[in-house]
Amino acid sequence: MVLLHALHRLAKQHGWQLTVAHFNHRLRGRASDADENLVRRTAAAMKLAVVAGRADVKAFARKSKLSIEMAARKLRHEFLAREARKRKIRIVALAHHADDQVELFFLRLLRGTGGEGLAGMKWRSPSSADPRLTLVRPLLDVTKDELRPFAREHDIRFREDATNFSTDHLRNRIRHELLPLLRKKYQPGLSQAVLRLMEIVGAESELVSEAAKIFCSSRGNEAQIKAGKRGSGNKSETPYVVYCSFDDLPLAVQRKVLQRQLIHLGLVVDFELVERLRETPGRPVSVSAGLSVVRDAAGRLKLQTPSPEKFQAGQLTVVLSGRAGEMAFDGLCLNWQSKSGRGAFRPTRRKNCEIFDADKVGDRITLRHWRPGDRFQPIGMQSPVKLQDLFTNAKIPRARRQALAVAVADTGEIFWVEGLRISEEFKLSPTTRRQFVWRWHRLTFPE
Repeated sequence: MVLLHALHRLAKQHGWQLTVAHFNHRLRGRASDADENLVRRTAAAMKLAVVAGRADVKAFARKSKLSIEMAARKLRHEFLAREARKRKIRIVALAHHADDQVELFFLRLLRGTGGEGLAGMKWRSPSSADPRLTLVRPLLDVTKDELRPFAREHDIRFREDATNFSTDHLRNRIRHELLPLLRKKYQPGLSQAVLRLMEIVGAESELVSEAAKIFCSSRGNEAQIKAGKRGSGNKSETPYVVYCSFDDLPLAVQRKVLQRQLIHLGLVVDFELVERLRETPGRPVSVSAGLSVVRDAAGRLKLQTPSPEKFQAGQLTVVLSGRAGEMAFDGLCLNWQSKSGRGAFRPTRRKNCEIFDADKVGDRITLRHWRPGDRFQPIGMQSPVKLQDLFTNAKIPRARRQALAVAVADTGEIFWVEGLRISEEFKLSPTTRRQFVWRWHRLTFPE
């Protein structure tokens, strides 16, 4: 309402033609209708055109599997874009203020985001519902403590949304619990400090995005990254050009290059995916069932359907006679020892050494490679899982996992997987009478 009055006062001076838009989210029953009525009466008093829309946000949220906040935002922006197109309006002014910006910073910080997200809302930005429509936020540096006195002084009527005081939503808990605590105990000037930080992060994020855009639009394996010189004020100075490969790019630009391509490919972007692609060129990274993405040395991403798993053949069965022995299997050297040892106590962990309950392992074991359908129950887990899932979670490269060795007990159960935890079913326990000590080192991986 403050924004509306401010724009109305300035409209004649700047030649603006204003249309008032209000979207009824139907979340608060009669209170929502009262909001709409106030907007209509105010617009009529100003002799301004008014357009209103409404939707069942809760029903849309359930259907679309969105939060109430995200569903409301999507419907509201679609309404604004739709009505603007009808009236050939190109600019929509929104009343976001400095407190909204600070709350958004902490909301995104707690949920996890990059520099672009921490930069918050911009003074001008394209609409998420229609990029041809420009959104402007004239009050973005004005706090609520400044807006309220202005409203009182100019007798501007407004309505308070009662749900703003509920602590059911994270944003409201940030507003009513976290921010007051930080201001009282840590930083009285919190808003100014956060807004300054957001401006700095935003500027740096824009630079990184521009560098990534230039790199992605270049041809071949090299990119042109242009940077204008400053200091002399001489406009005739020619910007210098730096040519670099993907590996020569600053880390932040590498990540942004990959992020832009993932978005273009229609994939969900997360930090872990970006890092795996950045650190492992030429190695496919699974993004969904039957689909992988791979980065080449030039930084380009390509989608590919993973080839069927190639499982290594060969196995070695060993009878555990006596108290100790040695064996070798496909570049892996192992030795074992059986000794007395009661209870669940085990000595200090040593590299490439595990200890099992000897009676559970049995008198004969088989060494082999991973096979289709193999399941394994790592220590600490409640039930067996597919080895394939464990390899994926452990980020073991596809080409390497087929070469890893597994050890199978006489019962047919896997009690050890090279590079992973031991089996829950074969660990030492209070009933253990003998210990099976297992040491290994790898010489080579099979081709």
